[in-house]
Amino acid sequence: MHTRIIQKLYSKTKPNITKISRELKITRVTFQNRFEQLAREHIIKNFIININPNISPNLKYIILEIKTNPKEPHLVEELQKIPQLKILDGIFGEFSLLTLFIFKDSNEFSQVLNIIDKIMSNSYFKKYQLVEAIRVYKTYGIELTKVRLDVNYTLDNIDYLILKILEEDQGLKLLSTFEISRILKRKYQIEISQSTIYNRIKNLEQAGIILNYAINFNPSKLGFKGKFFIRIKPRDTSKYNQIALKLEKMQEITHLFRIGEQYGLFAIVRVRNIEDYASFIKYLYDTEEIEDTFTIFVLDELKPYTNFKFY
Repeated sequence: MHTRIIQKLYSKTKPNITKISRELKITRVTFQNRFEQLAREHIIKNFIININPNISPNLKYIILEIKTNPKEPHLVEELQKIPQLKILDGIFGEFSLLTLFIFKDSNEFSQVLNIIDKIMSNSYFKKYQLVEAIRVYKTYGIELTKVRLDVNYTLDNIDYLILKILEEDQGLKLLSTFEISRILKRKYQIEISQSTIYNRIKNLEQAGIILNYAINFNPSKLGFKGKFFIRIKPRDTSKYNQIALKLEKMQEITHLFRIGEQYGLFAIVRVRNIEDYASFIKYLYDTEEIEDTFTIFVLDELKPYTNFKFY
């Protein structure tokens, strides 16, 4: 039941608890009790939205690999203070940390890069590298080729602030338009009516800018014991897009990026056990479209709460 509740909380519009309870064939009170149990057991953390990376200007997805050692916990602590940080994992290999940042635009990226540079200036190795996603095929389990984005929709500053609030300020209770209005006034000194906020959110949903509503959860507590980063090199480099569109459909892949390197596809893979990953790799090579892969095994999820669609 825990898994089904989390799955039902994925919705293109604000989740309707009464409707979800009815679909699960339980009462609203029972749903609330189960939900509170998930929170007590630290399986779930907070509600969130996922934003379409292809809005104009495009969101910037940046992968940062860092070489560090166990005697530098302050690096992890400082990185975790950056709100644009979405993934922070301890990994095995030349680099010991791998992160994913999502930025609103190039200006925000530049500002945060200055912060990262200062953090890394206090590290022992001072070795790190950035990889920018040229194209995002899949994010948080959502196949972006299936999303209809209104390219003529122009976001203004109010839209961005509403998206930011829905992404960063929600707890284990979905924010109402009244609460969003109060946050806008308190944090940004902007007064907007509840009806205007409601209409803006509906427009963002219909334009394909808000991809979905979700809840951040701890994957390992739902049985997802294996997390891997994989770089993929096709036999025929002219087929990058064709191969990516096939990989996008694979349930094991939660994120898929085109990057500007020799191994031009970068994916995040979630599996329940190592045998599932072995089957995943075997399938890739059985297609005879893949020349080589490079796998990075995640040793420790240092930012354990995330969200992705799973089945």
